[in-house]
Amino acid sequence: MNKVHYNVSGIQNANVKTQLRNALNKIDGISMVNVDAARSSVEVGYNEQTNESVIKSCIENVGCKID
Repeated sequence: MNKVHYNVSGIQNANVKTQLRNALNKIDGISMVNVDAARSSVEVGYNEQTNESVIKSCIENVGCKID
């Protein structure tokens, strides 16, 4: 399993945190999602069924910005 960590701005409340986690969990190949609003970070575990560009697009589509 590959892991990637992003510093993300825009996780201003529990609603956004839940939306982000749910959106990432819908992507085939993602096995672990950890959204830390206090640290403004997202950690994702994934396999070869997906890639970082798909993960980044998903984060941005929710309305967050990767720093």
